[in-house]
Amino acid sequence: MKDDNRNHPFRDSVEDAKAADRIPDTPQTRAPAYRLAFTDVDFMMREELRPVRLQLELLKPQMIMDERGIESTIVMFGGARIPEPAKKDSAKTDYLAELSSYYEEARVFAKVMTERSMESYGRENVICTGGGPGVMEAGNRGAHEAGGQSIGLNIVLPHEQAPNQYVTPDLAFNFHYFAIRKMHFLMRAKAVTVFPGGFGTLDEMFESLTLIQTGRMRKIPFILFGREFWNGIINWERLKEAGTISPEDLDLISFVETADEAVAIIDGWDYGCA
Repeated sequence: MKDDNRNHPFRDSVEDAKAADRIPDTPQTRAPAYRLAFTDVDFMMREELRPVRLQLELLKPQMIMDERGIESTIVMFGGARIPEPAKKDSAKTDYLAELSSYYEEARVFAKVMTERSMESYGRENVICTGGGPGVMEAGNRGAHEAGGQSIGLNIVLPHEQAPNQYVTPDLAFNFHYFAIRKMHFLMRAKAVTVFPGGFGTLDEMFESLTLIQTGRMRKIPFILFGREFWNGIINWERLKEAGTISPEDLDLISFVETADEAVAIIDGWDYGCA
């Protein structure tokens, strides 16, 4: 990361951190109290430091993306278990195998949007996924095939997980706090696409929709791939009939089947009036 304060007259933190590693070994210097606060992992993990850790998780990706000039993103949510078509025979269920077609649509969509992103030197419409397998991999893969960059917002889970191989290494982030990760998904979002998925995808979809519904976030293209899938697991009309949502809330959502349809919605969107 760049240090923009190199011209100040004081020794910087990097120099002092290195110097602290060269101090004489004594009972006093071995004591935890003597460690520099910002290099003391035990101190940084204390319960009282949670507000600082939250701030750091917000700042680090923000600063890195700012330094790379990323101004807007195209968010892709979707299931980690959906296989690519060539591997659909290994899917756990027949329905998952059928849903493999959306892996391909995600890949194609990401490739098209990244080709456009490269016209702005990778500043606009950068693909942003959760960094994992399935639909997320398809999104990063499409961007990689187009020769562009893409973002992966991974999170530490109980089972071991690494970013998929197509995430741009300098844009592969890792989070402890789900809330901060969700903020980074939406802070630069110019469109949100949602592919079939499970609890995580539903969580991301409904939280994003709620922000738009309540006016906490500007209205942007909100595109769901797979009308049959979504209508099968969510009774949208029942929500409207029950009065738990307003009829116009359903207008926030567009349904598509193909990458071309999604691109057309984004192309036709009037961001000035949103």
